[in-house]
Amino acid sequence: MENDKSLSGGNRPTLMVTNDDGIDAPGLRALVRVLAASNRFNVLVCAPDSEKSAVSHCITWIREILAKPVEISGAIAYAVSGTPADCTSLGISKALFPVVPDLVVSGINMGSNCGYHIVYSGTVAGAREAFFNGVPAISVSYDWVRGKSNVADFGLAAESCLPIITAVVNEIKAGNYPRTGFLNVDVPTDVANHKGYRLTKQSKSIIKMGWRQVTSDEKGGKMLSTMTMEPSSNSEEHASVGKNTNLLFRREVRGSQIHEGDTDYSTLQEGYISVTPLGALSPADPESEAYFKKWLPRLNEHYTSTL
Repeated sequence: MENDKSLSGGNRPTLMVTNDDGIDAPGLRALVRVLAASNRFNVLVCAPDSEKSAVSHCITWIREILAKPVEISGAIAYAVSGTPADCTSLGISKALFPVVPDLVVSGINMGSNCGYHIVYSGTVAGAREAFFNGVPAISVSYDWVRGKSNVADFGLAAESCLPIITAVVNEIKAGNYPRTGFLNVDVPTDVANHKGYRLTKQSKSIIKMGWRQVTSDEKGGKMLSTMTMEPSSNSEEHASVGKNTNLLFRREVRGSQIHEGDTDYSTLQEGYISVTPLGALSPADPESEAYFKKWLPRLNEHYTSTL
């Protein structure tokens, strides 16, 4: 298709921004604003038309998706009725924009994406989809904490990540950037006083979730993209129901499993910007591999002996 606006800026590299919080989210708007103000890039935006947090790598398969032009200063932007992975796939396909971006940046997410939560994250999936298709990508998340964070912190987070984005683009232009993975970046809550960048690995940290029955008029806590939850002021009691009544349930935090060491979560809590290389494969840890290496031959032996 043809765009109403043409890309300008000579030989400037083209960046495409997506997210999972939706095209109107303050994190995306701050990121686009900082990228455009740097005057270094052509900026495209292809993002969900509504919040799609924690949809992981879900894609739209059967039905069509709608792309609606949106006015965002400094960028050519479309709001899409799909998931973050859909948005990335469409945006890099040359069906929507006339060029393939040099780099996809997914974010800035409201809430960190560390440890096992990376699997749930639509933000990380937006970057992973680009990686699947041979386009370099970065996912960016800000460790939003209620009562400490404010909307202005997204601008600081974007500025703190601009050197990373610029350095990656320079490596791409020089032909040195590897296509065997992508980067997941998490920015600490006190971004104004961050301690710099630190290379980390994905941890096994996770917030343990449960379910609570609620009444139809109950307003529960708000679930953030991190899978953490802001607290609810409502009672935990729920109304009794008959056996033919539809039941409502809401997720709630039950605890956490924190993986210490030189990992994404621990580094983030220490005040550093965590930079974690990721891939798409999910190999088991050595202990599991060793167990199943012994277990499967025993199963084969038992199965053949019963024939």
